[in-house]
Amino acid sequence: MSSRKYWLGQVGDFEIKQLRVFTTVVQCGGFSAAEAELNITRSTISIHIANLEARLNLKLCHRGRSGFSLTDEGKIIYESAQNLFGTLEEFRATVNNLNATLSGDLRLIFSDTVSGDSRLGLSELISQVNERAPDVYITVDVASMAEIEQMVINEEAEVGFIPRHRSIEGLDYLHLFTDTCRIYCHSSHPLYELPDEQITDELIESYPFIQAGLKPHEGAASLIEHKELRATAYYYETRLALIRSGRYLGFLPEYYVASETRPGELRALNPTTSRYDLDLCAIVRKSSRANKARDLFIQLLQEKMLRLHGGGNNR
Repeated sequence: MSSRKYWLGQVGDFEIKQLRVFTTVVQCGGFSAAEAELNITRSTISIHIANLEARLNLKLCHRGRSGFSLTDEGKIIYESAQNLFGTLEEFRATVNNLNATLSGDLRLIFSDTVSGDSRLGLSELISQVNERAPDVYITVDVASMAEIEQMVINEEAEVGFIPRHRSIEGLDYLHLFTDTCRIYCHSSHPLYELPDEQITDELIESYPFIQAGLKPHEGAASLIEHKELRATAYYYETRLALIRSGRYLGFLPEYYVASETRPGELRALNPTTSRYDLDLCAIVRKSSRANKARDLFIQLLQEKMLRLHGGGNNR
């Protein structure tokens, strides 16, 4: 670094754009991986980074055959840029919430098949939000449970929908409904035609079994402990595809099987003992900044769940 004194001066929109390119490159782990995310060419990304380095009078990263890595200054600028974007987002959300017209963003992130679950009635909820707040910009996406938790904590999403596989201190949980998960085999599997009394736990453990690829739900941990784990499928859709091959056994929610398969296509094995209950929850960040769109959605969701559960307490 040069020993001469240097003052950055005023930061404008152009610098902020360059900082966003820089942070995306860091999050993607390099220029090549950031191309698809930014929808610009690698050479354009390189120009943005070079211009940013010149503007800041700092070397931010190393790139070349040895790969992409941040300099010490680059690490500091990345963390500062993240704080800057958080402050800008907070300012934008504050302004939106001060407006008489309810506006702003409502970002919903779902695990697996929850968005299409008829019990949730997402289409009805979205319609109600749009009717009461037509200026709200709605984003709906899917991700893994760990990603959803992190996005809500980081306020990259207002509401997440996940099975409650653990409790995190920084999140509030709204119970939606409970699913019973059972071990299923396809009609082409050797166990499908056997009488119930012949299907023992030891027999089930002798056949290839599908795991979800993450730490098991506490109710499932003991049930898969001795299984012959020979495949991984996180999403229900892919797990069902493996079960339909007739080669694998695996856990699926009873409600999902009833809605996504033909009668008699799958069989639950030892249904009274090989089962666990899985709670589906909506999660929001504790002590998050004001967001009228999120609060409206949560209000409508709670009203929906109260109707679903007959007016009982569903927290």
